[in-house]
Amino acid sequence: MTRILLTGIAGQLGSELQHTLVPLGEVMGVDRHKLDLTQPDKIRQVIGEVQPNLIVNAAAYTAVDKAETETERANAINGTAPTIMAEAAQELGAALIHVSTDYIFDGRKNTPYTEDDTPDPINAYGQSKRLGEQGVLKNCDRAIILRTAWVYGAQGKGNFVKTMLRLGAEREELRVVVDQVGTPTWTGDLASAIAQFVQHPIDSGIYHFTNSGAISWYDFAVAIFEEAQQMGFPLQVKQVVPITTAEYPTPAPRPAYSVLSTQKISAILGHHPPHWRTGLRQMLKQLSGNK
Repeated sequence: MTRILLTGIAGQLGSELQHTLVPLGEVMGVDRHKLDLTQPDKIRQVIGEVQPNLIVNAAAYTAVDKAETETERANAINGTAPTIMAEAAQELGAALIHVSTDYIFDGRKNTPYTEDDTPDPINAYGQSKRLGEQGVLKNCDRAIILRTAWVYGAQGKGNFVKTMLRLGAEREELRVVVDQVGTPTWTGDLASAIAQFVQHPIDSGIYHFTNSGAISWYDFAVAIFEEAQQMGFPLQVKQVVPITTAEYPTPAPRPAYSVLSTQKISAILGHHPPHWRTGLRQMLKQLSGNK
């Protein structure tokens, strides 16, 4: 039986992965309390104790703006920790699936980024994730890097959907950025794709997985309220106002366009990923309890 070490089980993706991976092997899930990713020796110790055939790293430092001032911590969790996992996996002959991000790109393209495009992160978070990618590719022969984008789910802490629902229940007007374009990705679809990789191993290397379609944060917010209203979520919001990135300055710059091409992964899965709106409906159903 495959012995799987899953990190980040308290997060929105890790909690989904616990459900999708359990039928595929013996899953040892760890959160930040059991495995502090800022402590290299602890990472090696846990991997040595578990002796996994597969490591799925769903843990990450994801506070994009905080990373500008907590760069050392972001680099430790997103850069050094995955590198150590890769080294340990290589020693065991184990495979590693490492989740990365669209933010490793600068956002200057206007067509979807492919796996062959050159990363050029424009913020500290993206730079820390790029360090992790480099460390994983360099140190493990059986490594898969899975880049994704705009992730949200019913589990874990805050995300854009949950934030919009909370603010939409409190305010009549919201201002949302319209000039950043990407693809919202539901953790349920992402976790299902990862489970397929485990069942049907694929070649090592870099892959992109997001839901299908591309929209702005503004369009996504409008869609969230449209769908949530139909499901009876308590909302006060009457108007969503599109604003520019310049009107909503943040400590960390964001890529203006970070749509990822899913052509490579679609050929492997045998189908295109579900549309982002389908994923949104599924997540809202989970939140409302109408599973």
